[in-house]
Amino acid sequence: MTKIPTIAGVTATTVTTPRITTRVLTAGPDDGTPVIFLHGNHSSATWWEDNMVTLPSGFRAIAPDLRGFGEADTSAKIDATRGMGDWGDDLIALLDNYGYDRAHIVANSLGGNVAWWLIANYPDRLGKVAQVCPGSPYGFGGTKDVAGTPCYDDYAGGGGGLIHPKFVEAIREGDTTADTPFSPRAVFRARTWVEPPRREDEYVASVLQIHLGDDAYPGDVTPSPNWPYMAPGVWGPNNAISCKYGTDPDAIAAADPKPQVLWLRGENDVAVSNAAAADIATLGPTGLIPGYPGTDVFPPQPMLDQIRATLDRYADAGGTYEEIVMDGCGHVPYIDKPEEFDEVLQAFLGNR
Repeated sequence: MTKIPTIAGVTATTVTTPRITTRVLTAGPDDGTPVIFLHGNHSSATWWEDNMVTLPSGFRAIAPDLRGFGEADTSAKIDATRGMGDWGDDLIALLDNYGYDRAHIVANSLGGNVAWWLIANYPDRLGKVAQVCPGSPYGFGGTKDVAGTPCYDDYAGGGGGLIHPKFVEAIREGDTTADTPFSPRAVFRARTWVEPPRREDEYVASVLQIHLGDDAYPGDVTPSPNWPYMAPGVWGPNNAISCKYGTDPDAIAAADPKPQVLWLRGENDVAVSNAAAADIATLGPTGLIPGYPGTDVFPPQPMLDQIRATLDRYADAGGTYEEIVMDGCGHVPYIDKPEEFDEVLQAFLGNR
């Protein structure tokens, strides 16, 4: 596996806990207040480096490669039936390894799904939680309303079957070009950022580090009689973030204590939206997959509405949250407009 160099001010170390061995990036003083950065799908801790080094001197930035990604131990598999459980338990073990009782969380996309799980299961270990274009707490694919009602009882339309084989093959072949619509660089340019960023080469390199296989990425698939004729399997990140194994919003609302939450999203985010580009229901009307049952049966998942409804319930139960939309940004506003993002994040975190 090719190692990705870090920028000045960021240190890469290998950390072993009772749960996993992985690469952890750090920046800032050892005695600073810990801020854990959680990356999304198709990426690694590398994506957070520029934001880590701009934190004020009173903070310690920590960004692990999550299980299944980057330089995490390839033998540590993701049990999708636990939803975010493997990742969440890995994070708690990391906090224990450093001797931290609590830490702030800054999470993007899949990392945001992990943050929902942490709020529901370990709220006492969390400081403030910044959710940056997070996935819906229900998961991705196959639900049709703000209550997370599945389109079918077997949650057809989510999981490892959503990933196009040509994209997986491009990763396997180490494709760094933008020559086909299935290369990681082309996919990122279409769905992730607004303009190619300064460190695009490093970000592309991180997707090529994804752990591949039926028990990893894209994961296994369960055949289904329901359109689009596949349901979630039991291994890997894409099955873990399926709506079959999502985090119960009731548990999020019941969290005690309730961390303060910032929901920050890009106005042009097509990865997490009410009509996400990768949602199989968004593609349904195009006829690419025959047999689409129509929007009455299988509408696009209202991800933004689900997130807002969950946070409203959280607030009704005594929590607090703020929603901020960054203009001119896509799925990674911390990369699209890092200075503006850092200003918002640091105001949210405060002095400590």
